[in-house]
Amino acid sequence: MEIRLESLLDGARRARGTAVVIDVYRAFTTAAVAFSRGAEAIIIVAELERALDLKKQGAAAFAFGEVDGFMPDGFDYGNSPFELSTADVEGKTLVQRTSAGTVGVEAAAANSERTFAASLVTARATASVIAAEGPELVTVIAMGDAGKFRTDEDEQCSLYIRGMLQGMTPDRDAVGSLVLSGEQSRKFDNPTRPHLYTQDRDMALEVDSVPFAVAVEREDGLLVARPVSP
Repeated sequence: MEIRLESLLDGARRARGTAVVIDVYRAFTTAAVAFSRGAEAIIIVAELERALDLKKQGAAAFAFGEVDGFMPDGFDYGNSPFELSTADVEGKTLVQRTSAGTVGVEAAAANSERTFAASLVTARATASVIAAEGPELVTVIAMGDAGKFRTDEDEQCSLYIRGMLQGMTPDRDAVGSLVLSGEQSRKFDNPTRPHLYTQDRDMALEVDSVPFAVAVEREDGLLVARPVSP
């Protein structure tokens, strides 16, 4: 198995084979929480208007995510695992739009054969599913801040997943500690950013806590994420 490490939106566009799109803070931690709460599916979109249209058409019961970090008008939840942790989403299809994660999935899915939306909470399950499938090529993409700037949490998650795919047993506690000491983690302690809950950070650092991967497939022209167990 060949494993390529890429970063940011340009890296997502270069994805080939099986693509693993990483967004730890917060998109794909939030998606994992939604599935843990019983969500049926999540439609992944890059454009805000597309998300709003799908909700209006009834294709999705709720919209969640962000634009420039904030929940836009017309959305039901922000890009927050803490908010989704108490949401009544069981059996429902949701639509998600974010500035890095969902944009990266759309870019990666254009040229990849299979796509996963990953974070630290789903890292081991994602690696296990991919290892069982045994693709020849895996592209792991750390999406970073808005797909433009590299961030510690996504880069560390990328290395962690690569290590497991290579048959190693990387120290998950060490990964969590490295991320916690990074610049992005400190943003959750900033009182001028009340939409960044400290609980979001804490939930995102529960490494390997979710027993499924999040796979994205095309269904009727839409990119649809669903949980997949190893």
